[in-house]
This record gives sequence, C-alpha cells and structure tokens, in this order.
Amino acid sequence: MTLNELIIQCKKQNATAQAELYKKYNGVLFAICLRYSPNFTEAEDNLQDAFITIFKKIAQYNGKGSFEGWMKRVTVNTVLQKYRKQRTFDIVDEGQIEDEIEVEIDKDEIPLDFLLKIVQELPDRYRLVFSMYVLDGYQHKEIAEMLKISDGTSKSNLARARAILKSKIEDYNAKNNNT
Repeated sequence: MTLNELIIQCKKQNATAQAELYKKYNGVLFAICLRYSPNFTEAEDNLQDAFITIFKKIAQYNGKGSFEGWMKRVTVNTVLQKYRKQRTFDIVDEGQIEDEIEVEIDKDEIPLDFLLKIVQELPDRYRLVFSMYVLDGYQHKEIAEMLKISDGTSKSNLARARAILKSKIEDYNAKNNNT
C-alpha cells in the first residue's frame, strides 16, 4: 500500500491500515517520545497515546506538507498535553540567561545510551525545552506559546538544561579519561 492509500484507509478507520501505519512509523515517533519522557516506560505510554491521537485526528490531515512531519507534531503536542494535564510540569520563570552554553559532544567517545539517559534525567521543564529547541528545531517563541511560558523562561530553561548536560558530560569524560 502506498502512503496515500494508507492514509485514506486510516481515515476510514481500517484496522489493518492503522497497524501498518504503526509498524511503519513507531520507531521514528518512539525516538521523539524517548526524548520527551523521563524513562522508557513512560515513552512507551506516550507513543501509545500519540498513535491514539493520530488515528483520531487523521481526518484533519489535508495532504499539505509532510505526513511524517504532521505525525511528529501531533506526537510532541500529545506528550506536552499529558504533562500539562498531570500538573507535574512546572515551569518557573527563572529570568533570562543571556549566555548560551554550548555542549561539546564527541559522538565517538560518548555512547548514545548515556546521552539519552542524561537528557531523560533532566527535570521535566528543562528536558522539554531542550528537546523542543535542540532536537526538534522549535524557536523560543514557539516553545513559549506551546508551553504557555515567556520567551525568557524558555531561554533560561534551555541554558540550565545545557549547563546540567555539560556538567554530566564533563564528569563522564573525566571519569573515562582517568581509567
């Protein structure tokens, strides 16, 4: 089945087409869920919720733009909505930090599973802003609108996330260079 045929069948609530769509895109969308979730189990739950939302809202996809991009946006919004509903997502306006902290990562020396682990360990507010800005390319204005925070808070949370990650990467490098 072509992608367009798959979309048409999913709009008709065809279970076989839905299963095929899930099979085709669960890896891509799970990677997003992992970045936004504090652990693997919650990422699995978020993926499930995202696909439920995708299947409910697929009729809204009008064929303009990338279907995969549309699904990614639905996934991000689904995860963010979950945090808002749980009220565990607490962003405190911490003022703006002007200096951008750059995190140097040598991908050959630092395992990907370690990087994912330290991103998942970030407090919710930092992890979400970091993932949205660095990994998914949202601008601070978009992040502020989606999370209902100020641009300055978005920038501050990003800077604090980068500082935490930088510290953990430096600790990792020091530990592994001394052994």
